[in-house]
This record gives sequence, structure tokens and C-alpha cells, in this order.
Amino acid sequence: MTDALHYPDTFIRGILKTVRSIAIVGVSPKDNRPSYFAFKYLLERGYKMYAVNPGQTGKDLLGRKFYAKLADIPDPIDMVDMFRAAPYADGVVEEALALKPRPAVFWMQLGVRNDEAAAKAEAGGMKVVMDRCPKIEYGRLSSEISWMGVNSRIISSKRAKIMGGGVQRMSLNRETLAGGTTSGSAAAADEPKSS
Repeated sequence: MTDALHYPDTFIRGILKTVRSIAIVGVSPKDNRPSYFAFKYLLERGYKMYAVNPGQTGKDLLGRKFYAKLADIPDPIDMVDMFRAAPYADGVVEEALALKPRPAVFWMQLGVRNDEAAAKAEAGGMKVVMDRCPKIEYGRLSSEISWMGVNSRIISSKRAKIMGGGVQRMSLNRETLAGGTTSGSAAAADEPKSS
């Protein structure tokens, strides 16, 4: 990884507000793994989740069937979230590009950056996010993590909509920002490089 990437909150919020179904490639059934946390969290926030891990085919994760590959998922997918190392990104992008309909977003998890794969996904019409976690971004943008004293960099006088019965389950329904109109590479390229 070379430079830190920056995506405007409007871009991330736009993605998380518009996608409905997410396939996590490389999700683990072990409940102490980050991929498991992300899967469970996003499932509890109302996303239709698909688990992709060829080593777990035939099993299920939180009531959702494991699939060996993206092409095995019988429904359209809005977003692919990749929990694999950067060298695998190209192959996963190829899989996503072959889907009909094609997913709108290709997301690479924290610590994962593959600029060539990102360029290929964007050339195929997908928005790309690298080196970010949708669970963390959702919590930050919905103000959930603010309840724990974490600086979310979000200042708003609008109260977040609470989902369900818990005070820490909030939605992204605040209409303070528009979003999702720029490509990930363009957004990252506009950010000054940190030294």
C-alpha cells in the first residue's frame, strides 16, 4: 500500500444508502473474525447478505447459505465486499464483472488495496472503495460510534433515526448530504497525499 485513500463521506454514504444486497467474499464462520463481525452487523442493519467462501459450501452463516463463488448466488448483488488479500482482488473483480446484472459497487476491506483491480472494476461501471470497512463506515456515518465516544467526524444537528430497540442501532436515513456521484478513484485522486 502506498498512499492513504480518502473518500468523501457523501460517496460512502451514497453507497451504503443505495445498496440493498451485499456479498462478502472470504467471510469466515468463526465468530472472532472481522469478516464475521462485518457480516453480522450489516445483516442486522437490514442488508440482504450473501456469504461466499468455497471452503464452507453447504454450511450456513447466521441462517444464510454459503456459496462457493459469486456466480452461484441466485439473486442480483448490489455490492461485493472482498475480505481477501490484495493479490486476489483481480480474480474477484473478474468474477463480479461476469455477473448479470453486474454489481454496482466493489469494496475492498481495510488493508486491501489493488489499484489495477480497482481500475478494471471502474472501467466495468462499478464504484470502488478500497482500504475501508462498510461496518465501520456505517457506524461512523450513522453516528452509532459516537455513542461510544469515538470521533466520527460528523457534525449535525439532526438526530439519527434509531433502528429497532437499541440506542446504538441507527440508520443512515439522515438526509444531510447527497452522495454516491463520484468514482472511487476520482475521489481518492482528489485527496492531497499525506506524508
